[in-house]
Amino acid sequence: MPNKRFVTSKPKSSITNVPKLGVTKDDFIDDFKQYYVHLMGRDENSRSSPFYACEALSLSIRDRLMERRSNTDKTYNDTDSRQVFYLSMEFLMGRTLSNAMLNLGITDAASQAMHDLGIEIEELVDRELDAGLGNGGLGRLAACFIDSCATLQLPAMGYGLRYEYGMFTQTVVNGEQVEKPDHWLRHGNIWEVERLEYSLRIKLGGHTEIQTDEQGKQRVCWISTQDVLAVPFDTPVPGFKNNTVNTLRLWKAVATEEFNLDEFNAGDYAESVAAKVTAEHITMVLYPNDANENGKELRLRQQYFLASASLQDVLAYWIRQHGHDFSSFADKSCFQLNDTHPSIAIAELMRLLTDVHGLSWETAWGITRQTMAYTNHTLLPEALEKWSVKLMQRLLPRLMEIIFEINAHFMSEVASHWPGDKARLSRMSIIEEGAEQQVRMAYLAIVGSFSVNGVARLHSRLLQQGLFRDFYELWPHKFNNKTNGVTPRRWLASCNPALAALITEAIGDRWITHLEELKKLEPFAEDAGFRNRWREIKQDAKQRLIEHKKQYLDIHLNPDALFDIQVKRIHEYKRQILNVLHVIHLYDRIKRGDTDNWVPRCVLIGGKAAPGYAMAKRTIKLINNVANVINSDADVGDSLILFFLPDYRVSGMEMICPAADLSEQISTAGKEASGTGNMKLMMNGALTIGTLDGANIEIREEVGDENFFLFGLTEEQIEVRRKHYDPFAIIDQDEDLQRVMHLLESGHFNQFEPGIFDDLIASIKSRYDPWMTIADFRSYVDAQKRVEAAYQDKEHWTRMSILNCANSGKFSTDRTIREYNRDIWKLDSVPVEYP
Repeated sequence: MPNKRFVTSKPKSSITNVPKLGVTKDDFIDDFKQYYVHLMGRDENSRSSPFYACEALSLSIRDRLMERRSNTDKTYNDTDSRQVFYLSMEFLMGRTLSNAMLNLGITDAASQAMHDLGIEIEELVDRELDAGLGNGGLGRLAACFIDSCATLQLPAMGYGLRYEYGMFTQTVVNGEQVEKPDHWLRHGNIWEVERLEYSLRIKLGGHTEIQTDEQGKQRVCWISTQDVLAVPFDTPVPGFKNNTVNTLRLWKAVATEEFNLDEFNAGDYAESVAAKVTAEHITMVLYPNDANENGKELRLRQQYFLASASLQDVLAYWIRQHGHDFSSFADKSCFQLNDTHPSIAIAELMRLLTDVHGLSWETAWGITRQTMAYTNHTLLPEALEKWSVKLMQRLLPRLMEIIFEINAHFMSEVASHWPGDKARLSRMSIIEEGAEQQVRMAYLAIVGSFSVNGVARLHSRLLQQGLFRDFYELWPHKFNNKTNGVTPRRWLASCNPALAALITEAIGDRWITHLEELKKLEPFAEDAGFRNRWREIKQDAKQRLIEHKKQYLDIHLNPDALFDIQVKRIHEYKRQILNVLHVIHLYDRIKRGDTDNWVPRCVLIGGKAAPGYAMAKRTIKLINNVANVINSDADVGDSLILFFLPDYRVSGMEMICPAADLSEQISTAGKEASGTGNMKLMMNGALTIGTLDGANIEIREEVGDENFFLFGLTEEQIEVRRKHYDPFAIIDQDEDLQRVMHLLESGHFNQFEPGIFDDLIASIKSRYDPWMTIADFRSYVDAQKRVEAAYQDKEHWTRMSILNCANSGKFSTDRTIREYNRDIWKLDSVPVEYP
C-alpha cells in the first residue's frame, strides 16, 4: 500500500476565529467552574485550599487578556507601526491578578462571581506569589513603564529574563539577614505562555575566522561555539480599560540537547547532562553574586543572552514583515536600554547586521546609532559596569572584536574634535587601560546610542557636568532628562482602593490615566468633612498593615502613632544608618525624661542587602539590635517602636504605602539618581522628609516647601565640605550626637556581641566617609522636630497629606512615557478596536 501524506482539508473558517469572551459575573462563574472541575480535577473537598481557586480565576482572566493581546498584535502588524523594544535585566511585576482585573475593568464582576461561589476574592489575591523578576527600583520602574505604554496605546514590547529564582527570600535570624532561595516558579506561572516556535540559538565561547562565502565575499565567522537555546515566555501587559494588551517576552535558557547520549551510554551520567545544567544556569538566579570570577562570568552570560535573544527576535519579526531590506529598519524600530546591563546589545546588533545579514559596517553602524537609546540609573562610578577584556575574548570573542573596532572609530572622532588631547582620549576610551584592560559598558552605551537620559533633573545635570562630561561636550544633543514616575493604577487605584474611591467621589475618575487631575483635590484640603474621611482611611490602612503583619510577626504597633517609613534597598548612600542614629537619639531622650509634647512614633525600615555587601548586612543587624533594646524597654512603651520589615517586596509596599505618614528619603545629596518609593508614598498622602537629592527636588517644587521637610547639605555644599570634613569636630560640638555615639560605642546595643558594629562606627566617623552621615545629623534631627510639631496638629497634618497627594500628578509614568515618546521613541498611539 503506497504511503499517504497527511493532508488537512481546507478550513471553512480560521482556527483563530473564536467567539468573544464575556465579562459578566455569570461568564466568570461558568469559566471558573470549567477550569476548577475539568482542567484541575477539583471537587468540593478541595475548597479548603485557595490555591486552585486562585488558579482557576486567574486562567479565566488570562483568557480575556490573551484575546485582547492577539487583537493588539494584529493591529500593530496591520498598521506596520513603529515600535519600541524595552530591554531590561529586571521587571519587578509583583502580583498580576488584582492589577489585571483593575485594568480590564472587571474587578466588580469577578468579585461578585467569587462571592456567589462562597469565595473571598481578597484571599485569592493574597495567595498569589510576587513574580521574582527584579531586585528593586530599576525593575519596578520597568514594570511601571510597560504598564503606561499599554495604557497610552504605544506599540511597545518588553524583553527580559525568566529567572527561575528571584533575588532571595529574606529572613532575619538573631538580627542577621539570612538569604533563602525565592523559587517563585515552583508552582508555575499562570500568566505566561511558552512560545517554543520562536526559540533562538545563542552563541558563547568558540573563536572567529575569516571565511569566503559563495559570492566570494569575505565574512567573519564565529565558530566552534557552545550554543544555548533561548525559549520565550510571553506575559500579557494590559492597558487601563482600552483593549490594548502589550507583551513582555522573557527568555529561558535551555540546552540545545538534553544530554550527551554517548557519555550516558558510557556510564558518565553526570557529564552527560552537564551541558543542560550549564545552559540553564543562565536564567536560574536573578543577579548572581559577582564577588568571584564565576559570578562575573555568569552575569555577563545573562546580559549577552538577553541582548542576543531579543535582537534576533526583533530582526526575525522584521524579516517576516519586510524581508531582508533593512533600509527602513531605523524608521520603524527603537531599542531602549534600561541602564548599562543590556548595553552589549550595541555590539550584538552590529554583529547580526554585518556577519549574519551582510550589511556593510557603515550601514550597520548608521542603523545602530539611530535605533539605540540609553537610560542611566546611577551616579556611583563603581556601579557602572566594566568587563575584563580577557573574559569577553574568551566568552564573546566576536563581540570583543566589534567593540575594539567601534572604539577605534570613536577614538578617531574624539581626536578629530580635540587634536592632541591624549588625556581626553584616555578618559573617553571604551577600553580602560591598566593592569588588566576593561570594557567600560556605559561608554559603549553612550557611543552607540542617539539618546542618553538621566532619570531626575538633578541626576541628568550631574551626569552632564560630572560622570559623562566629556561625552556631553562632544554630543550635547544626545543628552536629556526623563524624570521617573510610577503607575497610579497599581500604586493608588489598586493598592489603596478606599482612598481611590474617595478621590473619585470628589473629582471623578479621569485621574487614573491623567494624574495631573489630582490637582483638583487642593480645595478639599480646606473641607473639614473631607479631611476627616481622609484621616479615617489612613487609620484603617494602618490597622490593616498591623493586622497583616501580626499573621507572621510578633509585632505590636500603635495605629495612632506617626508611621515613619523607610523601605528601599539597604545601601550606605541611602543612609538607613542616619535613620537609626535619630531613633537612638529619641530613645536617649525618653531615658532622660525629655518627653514634653512627645509624639508616639513607629519607625518601620525594610529592604534587602545584596548577599556580598557586608556593610549593608551589618546595617540590618544594627537596626534589629537597636529595635530589640528599645522595644523591650518598659520606660519606652508605645512612645517609640522600631521595626525591621523582613522580605520587603512589591506586595509588601502595596500594604505599606496606604499606611505611611512620613516618607524617609534621606540619601546623601548627589547620590540617588531619582527614587520611586518617594513618589509612591507621596501619591498615597505621606509627607516627605528628605535631602535635595534625586526626584526629591521636584517633589518639593510640586508640593511646596511648606509641605516638605527639607534637611541636609546640598550636592554643591557636600563637595566643598568634603575637602575639610571632620566628623570628630562635629560630634564634639553636638551634645545629642555625643550621647548617641556613646550608646553605640559603649556596646549598649550589642552587650553580648562585643565589637560587632566597630566597622560601621568607624565608617561614619571617618573623614573619608563618602556618604557624610554625621554632617547631616543635626539638620536631620531638627527637621524631625518640625515633623513632630506638624503631626501634633491633626487637621494641619491632614491638609498637608491631601496636598501631597494632590500635587503628585507629575510623578506618573504616563507623563514619563509621554516624554520618552515625544523626545526619543516618536511612536504613534495605535487605538485597538475591540467590538
